[in-house]
Amino acid sequence: MSSIHQQSRGFSLIELMFSMAIGSVILIVAATLLGSSGEGYERVGGNIAAEREARALITQLASDLSTGSFVKGAVAEKSSAAWPIDRIGFLSLQTAQAQTNAGRVGDLCAVNYYIKDLTIGGKNVRCLMRGFRESNVTFKALREATTAPDGVAQLFAEKSDVDEPVAFGVVSFEARPKSRDANGNWVDWVKSDTISPDAYDVKLIIARRDLTGKLKLSADWNGAGSTGVFLGDPAKADRNKNLEVYGATLRFGNHAKS
Repeated sequence: MSSIHQQSRGFSLIELMFSMAIGSVILIVAATLLGSSGEGYERVGGNIAAEREARALITQLASDLSTGSFVKGAVAEKSSAAWPIDRIGFLSLQTAQAQTNAGRVGDLCAVNYYIKDLTIGGKNVRCLMRGFRESNVTFKALREATTAPDGVAQLFAEKSDVDEPVAFGVVSFEARPKSRDANGNWVDWVKSDTISPDAYDVKLIIARRDLTGKLKLSADWNGAGSTGVFLGDPAKADRNKNLEVYGATLRFGNHAKS
């Protein structure tokens, strides 16, 4: 009777190298997929943040405009730059909660919106600012308007220690006043000291998070710097994957003459 001897055999060097090569390929593929997932998550998160910011801003602006009151000296500056940065200022009825106890003597306040570059984390970030003057300051300026004509204008002047950013990464802000013609059609409002606009056409363009990190200088935000090329053509902003575009026609609430 013959005995059969079974010999135990390990992996050869070639087999080990082949197995390691396959494992390396699997790890590379997994890392690539994980990186793509992370980038996708960051992109979606950035889009959601931009949309949330835009909606909050338009809601705030709509609220201010809906109780708007016309006054001589109100601001409606139309920018003609490639990426428009308009400026508006008007009177608006505000609730008691919007003011401090010391600053509130009524409901009529002054509000203005404008673009400003702020330094955040060592980079220039273009922001939309909201200036708010409480009723005590507003009434004082209106009372003194007869002897100090620039008093009302000062209500809408920039005050860096008071004004606050309401949106970050804003490439462009348009707020074009509109009125209705005899046929009820919307037309551009003709600047007047006695007739107020009926509404504002608002267009907001916000850079998504990944683009905001690349625009480091004011020139970049204007589309003229070394990285400004990422902004592309202003006329094609709605087709630029790096930008979010929002628009709305917002009613201007009070058309009283001053």
